[in-house]
Amino acid sequence: MKKQVSQLTGLFIRYVIILVAGLGNLYILYKLLKPLTIHAVAALMSLFTHISISDNLIISERVIIEIIPACVAGSAYYLLLILVLATPKINLSKRIKILAFTFLALFILNIARIIILASTTSSTYFHATHLIFWYFISTIFVAGIWIASVRLFKIKSTPIYDDLKFLYKLIKSKKKK
Repeated sequence: MKKQVSQLTGLFIRYVIILVAGLGNLYILYKLLKPLTIHAVAALMSLFTHISISDNLIISERVIIEIIPACVAGSAYYLLLILVLATPKINLSKRIKILAFTFLALFILNIARIIILASTTSSTYFHATHLIFWYFISTIFVAGIWIASVRLFKIKSTPIYDDLKFLYKLIKSKKKK
């Protein structure tokens, strides 16, 4: 009984965090990630050219990059957060490591994506490259990061499904009494 209460409490806390993180159109994630993304892209680009930053614009001698919310990929971070928090039977220390790994991996891949796209702005292939990244590559990034996390951290549980299974068994056992 004590174990079930502990599991139920953990489940409740995990899903409350998921809901709070998603409030206000992912406001918290964008508030944290937008400046990090802008400054990381600018820092890397400054290795090759003079850069200045004005609000959400990265200005170089040959291109101006506007970092809009979609560039930050807040929804992708949120999906990874959901996957990590909706996976039961992971202790807090391991969960923090998984979150750090997934967020850092996505951050690095996203910065690389923005820099690659910035280098193609004068190309006739910019629009096609942008759409390919937007629709396909970003999905592959999230799926690949999650699969890598499952393997690297030896995750045995299934997000959401195992929580629903636990709740079903709990309700079923209460009805028998």
